[in-house]
Amino acid sequence: MIKNNNIEIIEKFMKENNGYITSKEVKKLGIHRMYLKIMLDRKIIEKVNRGIYISSNIFEDSFFTFQLKYPNVIFSRFTALYFYGLTELISYNYDLTIANNYHVEFINKKHNVIRCKNELLTLGLTEVETPYGNIVKAYDRERCICDIIKYRNKLDLEQIKKSIKMYLRDKNKDLIKLSEYSKIMGINEKVVYFITMLCED
Repeated sequence: MIKNNNIEIIEKFMKENNGYITSKEVKKLGIHRMYLKIMLDRKIIEKVNRGIYISSNIFEDSFFTFQLKYPNVIFSRFTALYFYGLTELISYNYDLTIANNYHVEFINKKHNVIRCKNELLTLGLTEVETPYGNIVKAYDRERCICDIIKYRNKLDLEQIKKSIKMYLRDKNKDLIKLSEYSKIMGINEKVVYFITMLCED
């Protein structure tokens, strides 16, 4: 027998979660997954990925959906800088950082992946809002600036310069933190060079 109050509970949860729910969360609510099928059939929700659903009346946040599917992934470099308004570069191939021992073949093929030593993985790790208002894991401004300088030979130099200039104009910049990160990452001289060059530009 279908209990409409179960559907109401799921809808209430989704309203409080920016229109999202996963099959795992439905299970935690003590509700059978068949209610997701019922809601799909009634076009109350849409399936956007395996085990991930959104309300039919909202647009999918691909950044948030991606992190729900791959919770160990961190948005980095230009993708994270996009969240802070510090790049003009918008790409559907995300810049991501993962631990050395984390292996997902699809991610490697479709996106720009940096593998990171465990001792540096959490340096600058924070949470940030996507343009749709959902919270995802990403690196802070200073870690992103360090990363684009560190991997400059694999990136567009003009985009790097533009992002650094935008960062230097950003009221939320923290040059002391930037210096600390660059020393930990062993790239202090390169960071000083770029910052000095672009400050004088």
